[in-house]
Amino acid sequence: MNINSCDPLYRRYQPERTSRVREEIEWSITYTYNALDADAPRLLLIGDSICNGYQNAVREKLRHIMNTSFWASSKCVTDRDYFRELDLILSGYRYDVISFNNGLHSLVTDIAEWTNAYRSAVAFIREKCPHSRLFLTNSTPLKDPEKTARAVELNRIVDETAKMEQLPVIDLFSLMNPLDRDKFWCDVYHFRPEAIELQAELIAGTVGILPEVAASRREVVQHGTATGPSGALK
Repeated sequence: MNINSCDPLYRRYQPERTSRVREEIEWSITYTYNALDADAPRLLLIGDSICNGYQNAVREKLRHIMNTSFWASSKCVTDRDYFRELDLILSGYRYDVISFNNGLHSLVTDIAEWTNAYRSAVAFIREKCPHSRLFLTNSTPLKDPEKTARAVELNRIVDETAKMEQLPVIDLFSLMNPLDRDKFWCDVYHFRPEAIELQAELIAGTVGILPEVAASRREVVQHGTATGPSGALK
């Protein structure tokens, strides 16, 4: 790979080539809550629609001790633009804690390409945000047994990467897998509020007891905005 010294850092990590075919609809959603508060600890949640589902519940559970940002996207780590968007998100704020997930939009991605890109993304996050506490958050099970088996395969690589890099894992899969699919899932991929609450409890409980979060002495005041995408946002 020929890297110009002026090229941004992410280009050292993004895949040179990919066989990934994009979905019919690609999307990205990012919110930074309490954006003007640079003093309190901040959590960054990275993931997909599952992350988009639990982000507000996580925020509510941590609202008095830290701030929350999230980036949820359909992009697989093998997408040619994934690292560029990830770089944009990581550059915006100082994050004390990062929860990183990528997988459910990768169920049909070449497994070798995904493994290399996933591990490159972990390495990029660590170099870009060396002071952040990084957690690898695995993918949730699905209603479809074959898709769940693929998620298990991807999660195995997450676990291997965590051991290699000496990083902790937030295990959403083991939390969700024993649950009744008809009661807790609302479709093949997504969850009803009761399940989302469980996911948020695990993430917030893991993050909230960290020394760098618990050491914050003041109660964080969350501010809203009157100009949210659909009106006032509290």
